[in-house]
Amino acid sequence: MEIVGAYSTNETAGEEQKSYVVAGAILSCSCGTQLNRLKTPLCHGVHLKEKAQMNVADYEPMVNIIPFGNCFSMLNPAVQNGEMDIEGLQKAPCVPVIAEKWAGGKEDVLIEGEPALLSDCTTFCIHGGLIQIEDDGQELDGTSVG
Repeated sequence: MEIVGAYSTNETAGEEQKSYVVAGAILSCSCGTQLNRLKTPLCHGVHLKEKAQMNVADYEPMVNIIPFGNCFSMLNPAVQNGEMDIEGLQKAPCVPVIAEKWAGGKEDVLIEGEPALLSDCTTFCIHGGLIQIEDDGQELDGTSVG
């Protein structure tokens, strides 16, 4: 099944368009030191520009969302016990702990029974990091992250 890449969510002039997210989208965490890509071990059977389309249930740590380099959230016990870097920032290797699905999916477009993941969806790491989508992945090929 192939669907369109973007849609208008509001008729108000000037509002940014949301877009569907595919495997390989670029993610960031507000408490991480680097970007990473959204992964999928299995395709849901829906493709957009020949890439697997994602849904709000694609949030599993170490499966869909991999570490963001180092974590500097003081809510993270590993950071509290971690070392200071040369800039005086206390940090430890990132190990995302995500308990909830992505918020803000497109409820009327279901991908394998779950709302489609949109470019403005967010989720949180229990250590305080806001995880968001920096690029929907539709136009990315071999682009390097970081």
